[in-house]
Amino acid sequence: MTDTHGAARLCRLSAEHADVDGIRLVTLRGEIDHDVKDVLTEALMSCDRAIPPRTVVDLSGVTFMDSSGINVFVAAHQAASDAQGWLRMAGAQKSVLRTFQLVGLDQVIGCHPTLEQALTA
Repeated sequence: MTDTHGAARLCRLSAEHADVDGIRLVTLRGEIDHDVKDVLTEALMSCDRAIPPRTVVDLSGVTFMDSSGINVFVAAHQAASDAQGWLRMAGAQKSVLRTFQLVGLDQVIGCHPTLEQALTA
């Protein structure tokens, strides 16, 4: 028996990577929950750089996030900080930003209204 339902659920989050002036840009689209936390972890923490990781995550295409996403973002922030880098969020929709605010993560990770502000902060 093939589990097509589970496979379809994993495709609910897509991640694209780009480099903008030495800053790693991760653009996410979809929903972030327990079913896609491994996809999110891979998108944020797979970086083979010799320089300190500087990452901006474009959340403008993310429509939902639960505590599973918070845990991954905390781990990614810690890993970047340990490597003398940083992690910033950009363009989060109100529902996603509210999740960050409820747990106080917006006070730890820079949350910027636009991608441009996150890249130049």
